[in-house]
Amino acid sequence: MNSIRRGLNIVFTGDGKGKTTAAFGLALRAAGQRLRVLIIQFMKGQSNIGEIMALEQCHLPIDIKRFGRPGFVQSRACEPLDIYLANEGLSCFRTALLKSDYEMVVLDEIFVAIDFGLLKDVDLKSTLKLKPPDLHLVLTGRNAPSHMLKSADIVTEMNEIYHPFSKGMKAQAGIEF
Repeated sequence: MNSIRRGLNIVFTGDGKGKTTAAFGLALRAAGQRLRVLIIQFMKGQSNIGEIMALEQCHLPIDIKRFGRPGFVQSRACEPLDIYLANEGLSCFRTALLKSDYEMVVLDEIFVAIDFGLLKDVDLKSTLKLKPPDLHLVLTGRNAPSHMLKSADIVTEMNEIYHPFSKGMKAQAGIEF
């Protein structure tokens, strides 16, 4: 068996719940195997996120960089600050690729940032050309562009069958955040 790692491109997309949770689970698994992991979150800046609070207590080789305001951007009518923060996140990713400090990078909600117009798809494509061949890359978010699905090694689509939100239930700590 070949001992040289080939970096995989992994996509979690769809309208169902669990994309970020799946990506964090993969990051945890990688850290357990002593891989250095960077998680870059787009459009998320809330401080009470369960996965982040748990990881901060574990002292694992996982760095988390967040590029969003508190609350989730729910409209395509985003403010200039949202665009600025998303581009700062992409710049952070570019720097990480050039430094090669990580074996896995997670770009959480990258597809939503593109879908909402905070980032340009062409800018992500050009940045991806810098990806080292041994880096595992995990990309999440609804509405993944078809070219990202075609170029990925693993694609998982989360589909919502039903969710308590549709009955008016509010988000719950430990379940949605």
